[in-house]
Amino acid sequence: MELNTYVRQLHDQLVAVAETGDPAARAFLDRLIVALEPAARLALLDALSAAAAEITQDLAPGSVEVRLRAGEPEFAVSTPATEQPGAGTEPPAAPIVDDDTDGPMVRLNLRLSESLKNRIERAAARQGRSANAWLARAATAALAAEDTEPPTTHAAPGRGSHRRQTGWVR
Repeated sequence: MELNTYVRQLHDQLVAVAETGDPAARAFLDRLIVALEPAARLALLDALSAAAAEITQDLAPGSVEVRLRAGEPEFAVSTPATEQPGAGTEPPAAPIVDDDTDGPMVRLNLRLSESLKNRIERAAARQGRSANAWLARAATAALAAEDTEPPTTHAAPGRGSHRRQTGWVR
């Protein structure tokens, strides 16, 4: 997406306002227009990022991210891979819903081993996400799964388990 079109529209509107004033006002507005261009670009990027975050909430478990490439924003849309019918044995995942979307974003410091960090980055790249977005989504999914699982019952010692296991033993 090219922001130049939108910044140029703002520029043209400000020039039109400047032309209605005296030469001193025009000179002032010319300087102001040059100074406003970076602020206008930043405001547009903020609006695009907010829109992407809002769309991501409705698109879960997919996501939309805004990325800068050569100074211009690009949208990266990732959707979950579709499986062939009968290919997987797990039921489809419930949509991930963040219950606290109105609260402020917070920073969390997390210490990981280098190998785990690399695995997370590879998994995030496969999904077209940043590592931060991948971790946030993984945490949300884990908590959602925890909320939907029935409580586990532990058997009394010496009485065995209520779970049945099958398989081969050598």
